[in-house]
Amino acid sequence: MKLNRRAFLLIAASASRILGANDNVRLAGIGVGSRGAYDLGLAAKAERTEVVAVADVYAPRLAEIKEKLAPAGQAYKDYRELLDRKDIDAVIIGSPDHWHVSMIIDAVRAGKDVYCEKPVSHSIEEGEKLLAAVAGSKQVIQIGYQQRSWPHYQAAAEIVASGKLGAIPLIQSSWYQGYSHPVKPAAASDIDWKSFLGSAPDQPFDPVRRANWRWFWDFGGGHLTDLFSHWVDVIHWYIGESAPDAVAALGTRNLFPEFECPDTITATYQYPKGYNVVHTGSLAGSIEDGNILFRGSSGMLRLNRGGYAVFEERSNRSGALLPPPALLMGSTRDGTVDHVQNFLDCVRSRATPNAPVVSSVAAARAAHLGNIAYRKRPTA
Repeated sequence: MKLNRRAFLLIAASASRILGANDNVRLAGIGVGSRGAYDLGLAAKAERTEVVAVADVYAPRLAEIKEKLAPAGQAYKDYRELLDRKDIDAVIIGSPDHWHVSMIIDAVRAGKDVYCEKPVSHSIEEGEKLLAAVAGSKQVIQIGYQQRSWPHYQAAAEIVASGKLGAIPLIQSSWYQGYSHPVKPAAASDIDWKSFLGSAPDQPFDPVRRANWRWFWDFGGGHLTDLFSHWVDVIHWYIGESAPDAVAALGTRNLFPEFECPDTITATYQYPKGYNVVHTGSLAGSIEDGNILFRGSSGMLRLNRGGYAVFEERSNRSGALLPPPALLMGSTRDGTVDHVQNFLDCVRSRATPNAPVVSSVAAARAAHLGNIAYRKRPTA
């Protein structure tokens, strides 16, 4: 079969891209605040990976991270200029939540693979829009639910699947943070505030909202999207369900009245197969940090980022203290290291990553449902 010149060039370009995918991965960072820069820094330390560009609307941070992670690379205020480059294989997105879906779609349409921090969406509608936009795409998209790449979470999933805990009618999750985030002085001239706002309503520059965007509805979703979405992603993974059929939530803003999202919250979820999930969170203090308890008829699994412990059910219920664990596994490694590596491996192999879009949209959706329930709660 004879090939015309155009067909030959297309095949050659495709072959070049495949070979490149199995060699060096050329990366760029979009939104390089604390978390985005951390993810990008982990990727920069991986073998056969090079950071060649960064983009951010906050000039001081952009200059700092370019010097640190891409000294020979290019800095951009507008991430779309970065996406126009044909020599970039993949991007890591660490922008505020309200930019995630637009940036992912733009990156996928530009032929880039994507690692994006959670939550993947800023609303239920955005999640549906993203699913429709990337359906059938060949791009690798990994969302920052790193528990799915963490060995002890993978081991704990097998314990739940084995039936060792018996029936599990109640799952309790919690996350407590002693929150004190002083706002560093920031000049309006240092940031392209209009670009920061994006799809958010127009509003004057506010250094509190810039620094603590997670706690304002225009940009984030507070406890449930920032923290609980991690846990509900694990819960969905373990129970094999991802769509609650009833949700309720209550919260208060007594500690940080300057925030819009509640600083203390309780949200409850009921799933069709009979699982009841209760989540509590507070910014008052950090004792116990974050945990998930799977309370079964034959035992209880206590799971967190430091490991897991399984406690067998006992007939003597008079003691308040837990018995010695029957199974125990600890962890001192940050699962984000393995999660970023899983993404890079999939960029090369074209395999499906550990935290793909579909399950990540479901986790974000559960968090959004809790916030909707909170915001529509009846008041006296």
